[in-house]
Amino acid sequence: MLTRRHIRVKVMQCIYALTQSKDDSLEKQEKFLRYSIDSMYTLYLLILSLMIELHQRASEQLKLSSKKYLATDSDSFPNQAKFVNNRLLLQLVNNEALKSELKKRKLNNWYLNDEYVRLVYKDMVESDEYSSYMKKGTNEYADDKDFLITLFKDIIAPNEKIYDYFEDDKLTWVDDFPIVNTFVLKLLKKAKESHPQSFFLPRLLKDDDDMSFAKKLLNKTLLNDAKWAKEIEGKTPNWDKDRIADIDAILLKMAICELLNFPSIPEKVTINEALEIAKEYSTPKSSIFINGILDKLVKEYRSSGQLNKMGRGLM
Repeated sequence: MLTRRHIRVKVMQCIYALTQSKDDSLEKQEKFLRYSIDSMYTLYLLILSLMIELHQRASEQLKLSSKKYLATDSDSFPNQAKFVNNRLLLQLVNNEALKSELKKRKLNNWYLNDEYVRLVYKDMVESDEYSSYMKKGTNEYADDKDFLITLFKDIIAPNEKIYDYFEDDKLTWVDDFPIVNTFVLKLLKKAKESHPQSFFLPRLLKDDDDMSFAKKLLNKTLLNDAKWAKEIEGKTPNWDKDRIADIDAILLKMAICELLNFPSIPEKVTINEALEIAKEYSTPKSSIFINGILDKLVKEYRSSGQLNKMGRGLM
């Protein structure tokens, strides 16, 4: 789920939090890094559990409708249980492994905040997409899948109330929300009726190397902070260090750390990642500023023999 760019963003956030709090505890920052990465998976689980709660509410409403005396618009649907029987949705609802993970993490957020479930459910049943889906006479997995994708993409993901709720719950989720939403959408698009339960519980990190990379990048950037600061100052003679944006300084230090301490990562990858993150998190001109400094440093490191790159992808 997490790419190396996302990991770099997490490291950047940890270093920024440290510089703002003036807390020099490396152990505390390592714990925050691990917590920040793990909480991203919690956000993913909560989004899946929201869809499960929508199913539960729809089931309750279906039972109530069978007891009513006055007809409503929903009575025109050929199969009023169509959404409740959505096969992709049922793969989530009946997923014992997912239920176990939600229980283990004590994720009962929607039970405690069911007004958000009611809000999303109302938006869903009032939408043209829902009406169109419910009026379809066909009963194919592809139709169920297409509707659930539409439900997530057009109703759940852009819902401002849900976004505000996640933002209030954990500040780090502000940056995680778009990443997790994109992943959920890709997962729904790839879903097949034959997929095992484990398909919906992917690994957060590709392998242990990703966590090792995160910790090493955090530690070596922080432990050599003064050294990296001097490297930057030497390439910015016309800049007072106080005029360099905090995020720019952090990204430069992280990039220098990568260039000199991660021989298997090509310098082009390091520079491109720093520039892309700067475009998203810093000032409009930050990427140009960062690119200029890193370009000078790479040339200098090459000539001095400090840039020792090796491994796959470097040929």
